[in-house]
Amino acid sequence: MKATREPVAGHYLNLELLGRPHRLYVEEAGQGVPLLCLHTAGSDTRQYRGLMNDAEITRDFRVIAFDMPWHGKSSPPSGWQTEEYRLTSADYSRMVLEVCDALALDRPVVMGCSIGGRIALVLAMEQATRFRAIIGLQSGATIDPYYELTWLHHPQVHGGEASAAYVSGLMAPSSPDAERWETLWHYMQSGPGIFKGDLYFYRGADGDIREQLSAIDTRVCPLYLLTGEYDYSVSPEDTRAAAERIPGVKFTVMPKLGHFPMSENPALFLTYLKPVLAEIKARG
Repeated sequence: MKATREPVAGHYLNLELLGRPHRLYVEEAGQGVPLLCLHTAGSDTRQYRGLMNDAEITRDFRVIAFDMPWHGKSSPPSGWQTEEYRLTSADYSRMVLEVCDALALDRPVVMGCSIGGRIALVLAMEQATRFRAIIGLQSGATIDPYYELTWLHHPQVHGGEASAAYVSGLMAPSSPDAERWETLWHYMQSGPGIFKGDLYFYRGADGDIREQLSAIDTRVCPLYLLTGEYDYSVSPEDTRAAAERIPGVKFTVMPKLGHFPMSENPALFLTYLKPVLAEIKARG
């Protein structure tokens, strides 16, 4: 097999984030309209490898993804050993804006999945003028607590394998084995307690935003919601319920995909994403 080099560049960004110095890992590919991608709870930017290696997308879009602090190749802040990681809605939203500022992104498109799909709704409510368009993957306004968080960070349990076990059933059975298992491997590598800390935002006190969705004005910033049919944590019905509260939103169900569409089956996911990106590009 001949070695090939992917058109993906990675670098570290040293910046002040949430009032503290951070060393953040960033990957990007392409040129044109900035498209900032937010990974799921407990994972990292590798989930967006399919987008970054698609020449049709990177011809017109500068695809950017960053590992949140504590995730992937990004370090936790100095002094992390004396605190418990807990992500909140306010911190997550602020983090996205501060990364946009640090990278000098002019009204980027932002796309997030799972917890990234939830914060996409929050950004659409609170920061619409900062973005050209917002895309939510597996976006729901709330989630039923069908899992027990204790086992995700317990001295007698392998947290990474437990995290992978939790999410393994959220993918479509028809997704390719190699991509499904790579998605799970990212979870197996998650730092101690990080998946649990991400879900604090997802299930915490500010985790139900149903009554706030009517504040979203899609005339200011177009909003697209795409949800895989096999996801029982954020089902198509859950996203549809959210979409019904948002005038002007564009909602699509993605057959044969689950909770990690961009990672579990990139080729199929791109057939749903590309028309959305083409519409965003055509708007200018």
